[in-house]
Amino acid sequence: MFTGIVTDLGEVRSVHPRANNLSRITIYTRYPRAELIEGASVACSGVCLTVVDTGEEDGRVWFAADAAAETLAITSVGRWRHGTRVNLERPLKLGDELGGHLVAGHVDGLASVIAREDMTDMARFTLRAPHELARFIAPKGSVALDGVSLTVNHVEGDTFTVLIIPHTLSVTGLGAWREGDAVNLEIDTMARYAARLMDAR
Repeated sequence: MFTGIVTDLGEVRSVHPRANNLSRITIYTRYPRAELIEGASVACSGVCLTVVDTGEEDGRVWFAADAAAETLAITSVGRWRHGTRVNLERPLKLGDELGGHLVAGHVDGLASVIAREDMTDMARFTLRAPHELARFIAPKGSVALDGVSLTVNHVEGDTFTVLIIPHTLSVTGLGAWREGDAVNLEIDTMARYAARLMDAR
C-alpha cells in the first residue's frame, strides 16, 4: 500500500521490449540502492512495479522493473520513453504517517487533461475520467493521479477538477501536465467498495 505522497521524481533511463509482451523499464532515482532490494515494490506514477534489478551509472542509482501487457495497455507506462519523469513512492510501513489516502498502486484507467488554468503559484486542472469510473469520483473525495493523492474540487458528469498547490507542482511531475495528456487514475478504494455494496442490494 501507498499514500500518494511522492518522495522522489525519477527519470526513465531505458525501455526495452522483452518476451511474453513484457517491457523492461529502468528508472533513475535518488533512493539509496541498498533500499531497493529485489522484489521490493515501488509506485511509479501510480503503478505498483516490482524491482528486479538495480545498478549505478555515472553516480546515479537506477532500478529495473518489468511491466506486463495489461499494465502497458491500461496505464501510461506504455508511453514512457527515455527521459520521461516518473513520480516515485516506496510502500507504506506500519507506523508511518498516512499523509494522503490509502493507494494500492493498481491503476483503474487513464484520465485525460482537458484544461489547465495557471494561477498565482498554483494550477487548476480539469480532467475527464473514463465513463465507467466517473461514478466513483465525488467532490471532496480522493483520487490518485499519476500516483499523487489529490482532493477532488468539482465534478460534472465525467469531468472533475483538482487544484495543485505550489509544493506539489515543484516536487512531482504534475507541473508538466498539459491539455491532452493522459494520466494514471486510481479511484478511492472506499468508493469502490461502497459502490459494490450498493450494487449488491
